[in-house]
Amino acid sequence: MKSITILIADDEAEIAELIALHVKKEGYDYIIASDGKAAFQAVQAHSIDLAILDIMMPELNGYDVTRLIREQHNMPIIFLSAKTSDLDKISGLVMGADDYVTKPFNPMELIARVNAQLRRYKQLNQSIAADKKVIEAGGLVIYPDQRAVSLYGETIELTPKEFDILYLLASYPKKVFSAENIFQQVWGEAYLDSSNTVMVHIRTLRKKLGEEKAKNKLIKTVWGVGYSFNG
Repeated sequence: MKSITILIADDEAEIAELIALHVKKEGYDYIIASDGKAAFQAVQAHSIDLAILDIMMPELNGYDVTRLIREQHNMPIIFLSAKTSDLDKISGLVMGADDYVTKPFNPMELIARVNAQLRRYKQLNQSIAADKKVIEAGGLVIYPDQRAVSLYGETIELTPKEFDILYLLASYPKKVFSAENIFQQVWGEAYLDSSNTVMVHIRTLRKKLGEEKAKNKLIKTVWGVGYSFNG
């Protein structure tokens, strides 16, 4: 059975070592990177199951590393940052992170979030693998096994969360999902800021799909209720 490897990227050695200590206690392997460039090199050289990234790192910041990772990989990413505002958290999630933990942090809470993300990622992959239903609607084609999307033959680059939201909505045409329900199913947890987070993801998803200029929009807003797929 393959062991789980966690990437810990933080330029503060004491924090990285503290996280590594608790990761090791959980039975996981780990790789420590002290800057963003080393973090991305680790992802390229090793089989990483989850990444814990500080945002403010030398060479490349956490946002840049996430963008590079998301071009090739879908593993869970947890941001660890001293930035504590709601806007910072939402920005981090929109950038492609799966969770956001603020400093100072409780190591046990961080490990609980690591376990939750690994569990959700495994369940999601098993669910998609079991279904493997290609969805086609109005020029849009969603390939769940490759986690790829094309619109009128042109590939659309989506973050993992954008893909998950689109696939969820498209799997149940006309069904209305509330923002809270979308967050619970895609992120796998209840979250107080779920409405704003989902709204921002829907906005960027629509932009990538060219919904701003489209007459017949694929993603419909049901005011006061939520969102549905109009395929």
